Amino acid sequence: MRGTLLAIVQDARRSGDLETILTIERRFLENDRAEYVSSRAMRSSLDVALAELKIAERHIELVKDPVQYRLIDEAHSLPKRRVGGLPKDEARLFFGSHATRLLNQDKSRLDRQEKQIIEARKQNMRAGAKLYEARQRQALGLESAPNKKRGRDQGMEF
Repeated sequence: MRGTLLAIVQDARRSGDLETILTIERRFLENDRAEYVSSRAMRSSLDVALAELKIAERHIELVKDPVQYRLIDEAHSLPKRRVGGLPKDEARLFFGSHATRLLNQDKSRLDRQEKQIIEARKQNMRAGAKLYEARQRQALGLESAPNKKRGRDQGMEF
């Protein structure tokens, strides 16, 4: 069962389909809330995650319409509300805060397979953030972000 879950989560990331990534994450959150809540704090955290996800899903619909999304862009005009020239709107906040939430969950007592699933979900949040940023760029008529290479010798090719 867990192997199948892991494969589904990984396949969602590979698909590059933002809506699929978020749908799968919503199912995890709803299931955790229904089956595994052991404290008021845990319930509250899951409620916040689900509320943030709902707002992120609304922004994903808005970014499909460049005219509507320009209003969000204008509302996030201060430098501290922008990252990489793009608005740090509620969808981007969700991806960051939820990845942190998953990181904290990964520190709890889980078996190896559970940790693999959590890690795959974190990777999905990173992939989702990149997919969303690409949609922001498209909606605002900006060029695609340059590919960032990691490594010590970046820019030292001959």
